[in-house]
Amino acid sequence: MRGRRVLMESFVSHGVRHIFGNPGTTETPLLDSLPAYPQLEYVMALHEGVAVSAASFYAQASGRPTVANVHVAPGLGNAIGSIYGAFKANSPVVVTAGQQDTRLRLNGPVLGHDLVAMAAPVTKWSVQIERADEIAPILRRAFKVATDAPQGPVFVSLPINVLEQETSVEAAVPDRLWRAAAPDPKGVAELASALLKSQSPVVVTGDDVARSGATDALVALVEAIGAPVWFEGLRHHASFPTGHPNYRASLPGDAAQVRKAFEGADLVLLLGGPFFEDIWFTEGGHIPRGAALIQVEVSPERLALNHRLDAGLVGELAASLAALTAAVRAGASAEFKAAAQRRNGTLAETRAREKEAYKARLEKAWNREPPSMPRVTAELRRGLPDDVVIVDESITASLDLARAFDYRGFGDYFGGRGGGIGQGLAGAIGVKVAMPDRPVVAVSGDGSAMYSIQALWTAAHHKLAIVFVVLANREYRILKHNVDVWRQNFQPGTQHPYQQMDLAGPALDFVHLAAGMGVEAVRVEKADDIAPALAKAVAANRPYLVEIAIEGKR
Repeated sequence: MRGRRVLMESFVSHGVRHIFGNPGTTETPLLDSLPAYPQLEYVMALHEGVAVSAASFYAQASGRPTVANVHVAPGLGNAIGSIYGAFKANSPVVVTAGQQDTRLRLNGPVLGHDLVAMAAPVTKWSVQIERADEIAPILRRAFKVATDAPQGPVFVSLPINVLEQETSVEAAVPDRLWRAAAPDPKGVAELASALLKSQSPVVVTGDDVARSGATDALVALVEAIGAPVWFEGLRHHASFPTGHPNYRASLPGDAAQVRKAFEGADLVLLLGGPFFEDIWFTEGGHIPRGAALIQVEVSPERLALNHRLDAGLVGELAASLAALTAAVRAGASAEFKAAAQRRNGTLAETRAREKEAYKARLEKAWNREPPSMPRVTAELRRGLPDDVVIVDESITASLDLARAFDYRGFGDYFGGRGGGIGQGLAGAIGVKVAMPDRPVVAVSGDGSAMYSIQALWTAAHHKLAIVFVVLANREYRILKHNVDVWRQNFQPGTQHPYQQMDLAGPALDFVHLAAGMGVEAVRVEKADDIAPALAKAVAANRPYLVEIAIEGKR
C-alpha cells in the first residue's frame, strides 16, 4: 500500500475526526486521499495560524487529539505563533507539514527548509518521516507523546515522495493506556496534615483541574478547608465556578502582586498548572514568607519545578482531590471545622462587598459614551443565553467580562494561553466544531481580531454558527497599560504620547471586512442597542459579527 493510505488510516485509527488545515502542493497526497475517508472532515482555513489555533481549541473543547496540517517552511513559519499557544495550553495536536521531495534535499528546493528544527522549540517532539515504513510507527508515537501528561503539540514532517512510496507496514492500532496515576496514600496523608495545620490556606488552580473533570472535587475540598481560590493569570479554562463565594479572581502578572494577593496566608496549595507565569520582574518570590507550599500535579514534570515544596503529590486530580478531602474530613477536629466555616463565611462576605463595589462602578460608568467596558460586558450578559460558551480574547475587558459572567466549570469558558494575540476568533472555530449544540460567542479586541480575521471566512465556508463580538476602541489598549507600568518600573524619564498604539487613520471597518468574507455584521455604537443586537445574532443561527464601539484608555 502507499504511504498516504497509511497516513490517513493512522489518523482514523487514533480517533481523529477533523483535520484543520491550509492546503499546499506538498499536501496533495493528503488532500487527494480525503474522498476515500469521509469520516475525516477537513476544516479549511486561509492562514496556517488560524488552522493551528482552531485545532488547539478543538482539542481543549473535545478532550481528543486532533491534526493540523500546514504547508512547507513558510506555512510552518506562519503557524509557529499558534503552535506556541498550543504548547503553552497543553493541547494534544499533531501538526503535520508537507515537505519537499527528499531527492531535492541537497539542491535547496523552493519553499524548502529544516522543518524539524523550526518546530522543535515549540513542540514536545519534532520529527521527519524518511521512508514509508516509518509512517505508522511515527504516527503512533506522535499521538502517544501528544497525549502524555502534560499534553502538548508534536510536529511531523511529511515529504511528498515518501507518502507515495509503497510499504507493507500498516497503520498501528492505538495503544490502550491507563495513565492516570492513583495518588500515593502517604503523600495524601502528608498534604492533608499540612492543610489541617493551616489557619489561612489559599488554593491556586490551573487548567488541568478543568481538563481532568476535577472541578466538583475541588469545590468539596475548598469548602472543607475554608480557602479562597485563585486562577492562573493566563488560563484556558474555568477550573472553579466563578459564582462560588470562595472564588477570588485571576492572579496578577508579577511576584510582588501575587504575594499581596496571598497576604495573610500560611499555606498555598497549587493544583495542575505551570506556576507562575509573570509579565514583569519584581524582587522576591510569589509565596509569602513563612507560608507552607504544597502542590498536586498529574505528572512529575511540573512538581517542584519552580518552587521548593513542603509536600508534593503526583496523581490524577479528581482522585487526588477526593482523597485529600476525605483525609481532611476524617482528621478534622471540631475546632478546625468551625474555623473553616468561619473562613467560608468571611469569604462570602468579602464576595458580597466586591459585588456591591462592582455594582457601584457599573452604575458610575453606565452612561458614558462610547460605552464603558463594565457597561458593555453587562449588556453582553443581558443579551446572551445562559448556556453560552465564551471564547475570550477581550484582553483589557477580560476583568469586567469575568465579573459579568458566571462560569460553572469546563466548557463554559475558553481563553488563550501564552500571551500571543489572535487566538480568539480562530479558537472559536475549533470550539464550535467540538461543541456544535451550544451557542459559541468569541469576544475579541479589535487589534487581536486583525491577527486572525480570516477565521470569518472559515466560519462562513463551513456554516459554523459563531457570534464574533469585536470590541472596537481603535487602539492596542493593553500596550498602553503596559507602557504605564514600564514607566513606573524603569523610570525612563519619557512622558510623550503612546507610540504606534492607535488603530486609526484609517479606522478599521469590521462590518465591511465581515461582509467581504460572507459573514453578516452590524456595528453598535449605543449601549442600549448591544443586548438586542446580540440576541438577534444568536437567533440567526449562522456566522454573525457584532462590532461594538467601546471607550478607549482614559
